[in-house]
Amino acid sequence: MKPSACIFAEASEPIPYLPARAMSALDVSIVVPTYKEATNLTELAARLFAATDGAQLKAELIIVDDNSDDGTIELCEELAERYPLRLITRTEERGLATAVIRGMEETTGEYVLVMDADLSHPPMSVPSLLAPLKADKANFVIGSRYVAGGSVDESWSFFRHLNSRIAGWLAKGLTNAKDPMAGFFAIRRDRLGDVSKLSPCGYKIGLEIMVRCECNRVAEVPIHFQDRRHGESKLNLREQWRYIQHLLRLYTFQFPGLLRFAAFCTVGASGMVVDLALFRGLLPIVGLAAGRALAIWAAMTWNFEFNRRFTFQEPNGSNRLAEYGRFCTACLLGATISWSTSLTLMASFTHFSTSPVGAAVIGTGIAACVNYALCRVWVFGKRKIRKVPVTPKLSAEQFFNRGEAVSAP
Repeated sequence: MKPSACIFAEASEPIPYLPARAMSALDVSIVVPTYKEATNLTELAARLFAATDGAQLKAELIIVDDNSDDGTIELCEELAERYPLRLITRTEERGLATAVIRGMEETTGEYVLVMDADLSHPPMSVPSLLAPLKADKANFVIGSRYVAGGSVDESWSFFRHLNSRIAGWLAKGLTNAKDPMAGFFAIRRDRLGDVSKLSPCGYKIGLEIMVRCECNRVAEVPIHFQDRRHGESKLNLREQWRYIQHLLRLYTFQFPGLLRFAAFCTVGASGMVVDLALFRGLLPIVGLAAGRALAIWAAMTWNFEFNRRFTFQEPNGSNRLAEYGRFCTACLLGATISWSTSLTLMASFTHFSTSPVGAAVIGTGIAACVNYALCRVWVFGKRKIRKVPVTPKLSAEQFFNRGEAVSAP
């Protein structure tokens, strides 16, 4: 009896078998991330391949599972007897976005389509999503809830509608798509390119791909978004917070200079509030000199942590203590520039001698620009760029030929 599926486990070598149906040229590779979705997979596979077979599309289903203990592996082995299905079981890494990227690494089809396993995305719409790509009318296609003809379940509450709309509105600076939050999308494999360039934070991998792959022709196909009937939703407040972080990262990528400088100034303004509030509270307790020193140190540390976490968050792998030392040095230099500029203006121009606040504003502005440049180039500029960890894969030739070494047990 032959092995039933091509199963990948991150902790071991892939079983050297590929179903014969998957070896011919494929039109589309469908990537589905899962975690405890066994109750939905049988219906998903049946409806999915009914849709692709009906449209005469050669398709493969790649399921990327985060080591579920609900029988997903055993079920996929059974399903692979009937369908061209491959399973990748991740034993260490977790998360929807990285699961999608892991699946994309293994795709062999001309097009790549991503959808959820919970049947909220209608499998019958798969051919419709591929049509604009095949006609070269778009380079990215979304299964959209918010274009004419699109809809969501009536069970959606007001707050769920509001949350979805606000999330979409926040992404308007990145794309004109009406439903940029969609997890049901398709793209040409050659447009996707090297997936290691993707650096998602959270679960909105579609938005990540649109921005990083420069998808400037986005089509939206109306779908009805149906709430899951089995299993539990993975969306929570933590994921929404990660979405905000992801947006900041993408805006910085799209508008690197302006957005990063704006974030730097915002952090600086918040640090000034911390400085003044602490100084006012410490003044009657420790006196003028100690109170001022402690407040400045606290504000400097505040600015460092927030700039490290948000303004210059894209890279990682740096030495925190070394960065902190460089940041304090940069702040000291900036303060010196601000102080000397203000005094020079007041000594050289009558207007500023009678209006010292104006001189202070100019000095602060110049110092902010100098501080930003130092932080960008020197303080945080020595970091290594973050790359999504990937598991080494076989070459295409090795992948397709490895079944030759397998004999039926």
